[in-house]
Amino acid sequence: MPDPTPQTYADHVRRIPKLYAAGALALLLALVGQVVLLALRPTWEGAVGLLAIFGAAVAIAYARTSAQVVQNRLIRLEERLRLERLLPADLAAHIPELSVGQLIALRFASDGEVAELVRAVLAEHLTGRDEIKRRVREWRADHLRV
Repeated sequence: MPDPTPQTYADHVRRIPKLYAAGALALLLALVGQVVLLALRPTWEGAVGLLAIFGAAVAIAYARTSAQVVQNRLIRLEERLRLERLLPADLAAHIPELSVGQLIALRFASDGEVAELVRAVLAEHLTGRDEIKRRVREWRADHLRV
């Protein structure tokens, strides 16, 4: 269920849950410990342990990246559909010119201000997500992010 609390530019960044941060810290400590053990007493078992820790880190990073790619594709689709519905015909013709990053930033703009913001993005060649999000006056919360 979506979180009903309002969002602003100042608090829209999603924080990593403490459990995941603890897991990352545990993996880092295991990596450091395994490197120290391997340096003090090189064994095949130590090398395999180091390889396993490295493999786990790579798998976790890949899973995270894949989830973000899927999320960005969905945001792109949602925003294109939203913009087709909300923008006047002259602006709707320029929807294909908007990059994924621009669409991701525009998702925070309310329906009432999105046309004005799209016009500014296109006219002023705004490409930075942060730059676009700072211009949002009426924030649309997005609590369902990866």
